[in-house]
Amino acid sequence: MSQPSRPSVKSDPVRHGWFRRVWKALGPGLITGAADDDPSGIATYSQAGAQHGYALTWTMVLTMPFMAGIQTISAVIGWRTGAGLTRSFAARFPRRMVQLLVASLVAANTINVAADLAAMGESLRLVISGSALAYSAVFGVGCLVAQILVPYHRYAGYLKYLTMVLLVYVGAALTLRVPWGRVVFDTLVPSVSFSRDTLLTILALFGTTISPYLFFWQASQEAEESLLSHRRGHRKSSRTLSGHFRHISVDTWIGMAVSNVTAFFIMVTTAATLHAHGITNIDTASQAAEALRPLAGQLTFALFAAGIIGTGLLAVPVLTGSAAYALAEVLGIKGSLELTARQGSGFYAILTLATAGGMALAALHLNPIRLLFWAAVINGVAAVPIMAAMMVLVSDRRGIEAFGIPGWLRVLGWLAAALMALSVVVWLGSLLG
Repeated sequence: MSQPSRPSVKSDPVRHGWFRRVWKALGPGLITGAADDDPSGIATYSQAGAQHGYALTWTMVLTMPFMAGIQTISAVIGWRTGAGLTRSFAARFPRRMVQLLVASLVAANTINVAADLAAMGESLRLVISGSALAYSAVFGVGCLVAQILVPYHRYAGYLKYLTMVLLVYVGAALTLRVPWGRVVFDTLVPSVSFSRDTLLTILALFGTTISPYLFFWQASQEAEESLLSHRRGHRKSSRTLSGHFRHISVDTWIGMAVSNVTAFFIMVTTAATLHAHGITNIDTASQAAEALRPLAGQLTFALFAAGIIGTGLLAVPVLTGSAAYALAEVLGIKGSLELTARQGSGFYAILTLATAGGMALAALHLNPIRLLFWAAVINGVAAVPIMAAMMVLVSDRRGIEAFGIPGWLRVLGWLAAALMALSVVVWLGSLLG
């Protein structure tokens, strides 16, 4: 008697096709969100969890809509103009003002690149010993070569897979005995101490979450995507935002959600391990790595290094690339990661200088963890004038007609700029008090 046939164990082609379409649709937004959790972000979130326990987890809920809103606005600017933020600024503001905005971006990015490369080198040294400085240099050169030799549309595909590294922190938190009731309360019922250290930490958290380099990067990459991707048809068929705005919004909100959820779990993990055992200040990479010991055991340093190096490989090209795009537009140089080395010699020269500047600063043997934290603070300060310029650009009569940003999104953008400005003003006030 024949046996009844067993159900097929093959994956559902409809479901598989749906996942493939969703994954393909994710691009600059997902990459930007993942790059936001760079080594600077990991260090800042870890320091916040170690120093303040669960008390500042509310910052991740608060910043989520503002972060997604301002990133969506920068993405739409890039899409609608086919160029980066700098060119849009140049068409609207005095040249000297644009130069100052770009200078602040380049300065913040250089410090951030240095901090990320130093942390990557130090993390690898924890695993295989050797020279952290040499490892930092190798990582810097490797990122630069990849950007020059690999076309953006292929490089972006690799960057999306690097975002998976961030899941290690989610897994770590879920293996710990965490007082989730307290976590939920602290997250939904904010409590703010107006001490100088707390205000500085909040500014660093805001700065590493809503960073200026992310605005420039996503705008430039949306401009690239407008020429290469499946969204191209929307841009050609209609001047409205009905088609491509939906794609950009979904991509960006998912990317920002990935970023903030990961940041939340980093804070929870370090609070449940370091803070709970009396370690309230992180001075070294090895101390930060200890947060993963309950999950990794003897592989703690290796897992921590994988997270720092993976996110660093994702973030350093974003940092140097955003600076290169901005400077190229100021100087009137054609810039694109799709150009060959010969076609974009000027652009890649700027990219090389941006990377070299970060590598040189990393060679000063500064404390990587403290440098990562202060890079976040500097980003928070630099973000304020850039966000204000973006919102002026899209909010006057000419900007409303040119970009078609919905009213609710403009309000969200202005609130994001106000939040960043308030955090800077309150912290500066604490220094004078």
